[in-house]
Amino acid sequence: MKINFPITLTAADNRKRTISGTIVTWGERGNTSAGATVFEKGSIDFSKPVKLLLEHDRTRPIGKLMDITADDAGIEATFKIAGTIAGDDSLLEAAEGLRDGFSVGVMVDDWENKNGVMSISAAKLIEVSLVTDPAIDSARVADVAATETPTENSEATAEDTTTQEDKVSDITSEAPIATEAVEAAKSEPVAVQANQPVAYTKPRSPIVNKATYLEHSVRAALGNDESKLYVRAADDTTSNNAGLVPTRQLTEIINPLSNADRPAVDSVSRGVLPDAGMTFEIPKITVVPTVGEEAEAAAIDETGMTNEFLSVSVKKYAGAQTFSVELLDRSSPAFFDELVRQMEFAYLKATDVAVIAGLVAGGTDGGNRTLDASGLLDFVSDGSVSIYKSTLGTATNILVSPEQFGAIMNLADNGRPIYQNLIGNSNQGGNLSGQSLGGNLLGLNLRVSRNLATAAPTGDNSLILINPDSYTWYESARTRLQTNVALNGQIEVSYYGYGALATKVGAGAYRFMVA
Repeated sequence: MKINFPITLTAADNRKRTISGTIVTWGERGNTSAGATVFEKGSIDFSKPVKLLLEHDRTRPIGKLMDITADDAGIEATFKIAGTIAGDDSLLEAAEGLRDGFSVGVMVDDWENKNGVMSISAAKLIEVSLVTDPAIDSARVADVAATETPTENSEATAEDTTTQEDKVSDITSEAPIATEAVEAAKSEPVAVQANQPVAYTKPRSPIVNKATYLEHSVRAALGNDESKLYVRAADDTTSNNAGLVPTRQLTEIINPLSNADRPAVDSVSRGVLPDAGMTFEIPKITVVPTVGEEAEAAAIDETGMTNEFLSVSVKKYAGAQTFSVELLDRSSPAFFDELVRQMEFAYLKATDVAVIAGLVAGGTDGGNRTLDASGLLDFVSDGSVSIYKSTLGTATNILVSPEQFGAIMNLADNGRPIYQNLIGNSNQGGNLSGQSLGGNLLGLNLRVSRNLATAAPTGDNSLILINPDSYTWYESARTRLQTNVALNGQIEVSYYGYGALATKVGAGAYRFMVA
């Protein structure tokens, strides 16, 4: 993956036709073509010589690398500038601060996403460019050299002087800003010789973004003629110049469709899946010994204990995504991490739905109910008795749909909420809050599940009372596979895991049924 990382020049030499500066600062965050990026110390291989380009355009080389060194702070480089018109312009622009930024182009070999920032640990330097807008101010031009030709004898002929003045006059009549550039070139540290061609076809506008547009709009309103020219060239409004108003894309992602919640799985007991096989067995006692009163010297009745094996099936839960290599290479570094995270969310939802299906299939029908103050009390009390008698364990959890969660919070006694923690609520029967998808309901741990009773969110099975020891969810570690398809350049990613729900005592779940 190739990215461009802009940095401000720090040095320029005006006599040797060289430009020098820091091209990379280790550990300092900058904005690249791939988003927010940081180069780790020593992460760039610069063993091969590179060219200096103009704005990353390979058809516009302006110089070549002369010297490059690295230290604990970053990489310093010096470039020899070609004796072309583009090279002359680049030297002048660098000295005047018009185009005073370095931007490195690298081929990234290894990186990782750290809180939305691309942290590069290995890359190859393929080019360096002179650019207008750097991302980091820690490095500036230190040396700019405009010519290798010695300064001309001050006793120039009248003809030469007249010719040069005529050139300056022509430039002034067409573009006042060019005159300033020529005058600046006559003073140190930039020296433009009389035998060097200087020609511009249009003003070099300093308006490059919204901030500079606003600045020169204010200056123009105060009567600055040059700013009026710049603003006029920008067509007076940034709406007509989309390039001056770039659209930024943030790294945060909005996702109202999936999350990592598994309330049903959290409402049952958990176990580790055996390391082999697609089924496993758990011994279950079916008949227990008995003890009774016996007469003296009478024979003792024998009741033998018996058991059977509960067979549990292992299921695979898997999903896959296929995308182009271009999407991976040219998109934000956060793309792949977010894709894997969303596949994890999908896996968690599928396994939670599987547990709910097991609770519904094995649980006890609680009879026809109405969800009002008395109906809820009847359901919980009846279910608690049923579960204890069937499992010799207690119901500790209750799973409810979001709609029933809202209905329970709305239950009131003479206008006072019954199941909300309010000061002075003497008949409080629980502690529920709209700010939390859980709470206490009549001493039970309440959890809200969007996966419960999706077809009829206030109907059958929209509340389930649970003894967690009666149901156990066994699960393996999750696995991600990634494959490159050579024929079409696509990438296939699969995400899967294995799980099994053991219904040890089906009556350990008690289901709400509508009247």
